[in-house]
Amino acid sequence: MANIIKIIKLQIPAGKATPAPPIGTALGPAGINIGDFVNKFNEATREKMGDIIPVELSVYDDRSFDFIMKTPPASRLILKKLDMKKASQKPGISKAGVITAAQVREVAQQKMPDLNANTQEAAERIIAGTARSMGINVK
Repeated sequence: MANIIKIIKLQIPAGKATPAPPIGTALGPAGINIGDFVNKFNEATREKMGDIIPVELSVYDDRSFDFIMKTPPASRLILKKLDMKKASQKPGISKAGVITAAQVREVAQQKMPDLNANTQEAAERIIAGTARSMGINVK
């Protein structure tokens, strides 16, 4: 069994990974086949086009690798749910929009596998807090 020598965390647009920087510069020093990773990642994320996918890449001492894909960041899911490009530039001063409790629940259900929450209500509070920090009112 090969030993893990390095863990690399990246956030890559789904289906659009290329060997160019920043991916190539992050993976090159680890000594893995960048083209192989790009092909596997793009194939695995083809149906999620448009989302940013966090990846945790484990590199082994024999230069093999495997990766775990996580759910998109909560802030991206909130913006996508509200069909917005970006949040408020000054969250405490100006508000960018409004998100309903039902929308918060949907985002929390989608993000639940990656959240540090034991219940659905706790997950919803985490997502609502993220929305507030983005300058989005929660109704």
